[in-house]
Amino acid sequence: MAISGGKDDGEPMMEMNTTPLIDVMLVLLIMFIITIPVATHAVNIDLPSPAATPPDMEVKRDKNKVTILPSGEVQWNGVTVNNGQLVSALKATLSIKPEPELQYQPDAQAPYDMSAKVLNIIKGSGVTAFGFVGNEQYSEFGKPANAGKASM
Repeated sequence: MAISGGKDDGEPMMEMNTTPLIDVMLVLLIMFIITIPVATHAVNIDLPSPAATPPDMEVKRDKNKVTILPSGEVQWNGVTVNNGQLVSALKATLSIKPEPELQYQPDAQAPYDMSAKVLNIIKGSGVTAFGFVGNEQYSEFGKPANAGKASM
């Protein structure tokens, strides 16, 4: 039994066998895919090192309070701090056993971007004793924050 790929008239076959060509092309394609470097979407920047805590900034042993003012200033127990000082203060709280409670109270008019940045700093520091305070004044939707104080 003979298998014929073309006409059975005894003429030589004129079509080119493309199977080896396709095999070589697939191997080359796989080699190119493997050698392409992995695309990274990270932007590497040099960040400044955290500044030391200022001498008037106190880390309390029972609870500390982080507030954000409407102007976007961050305060630690009433003292205005920058991000580096906040990081070093949070690290100082982790060294105290038991860990002091960290209270977070952004003002209603505080910039959302600053609030999110401070929350990311707190999350990255590893603080576990953390809580939001002052939210009870916003318990009713549409009620102004100072409506209860004006009636007294």
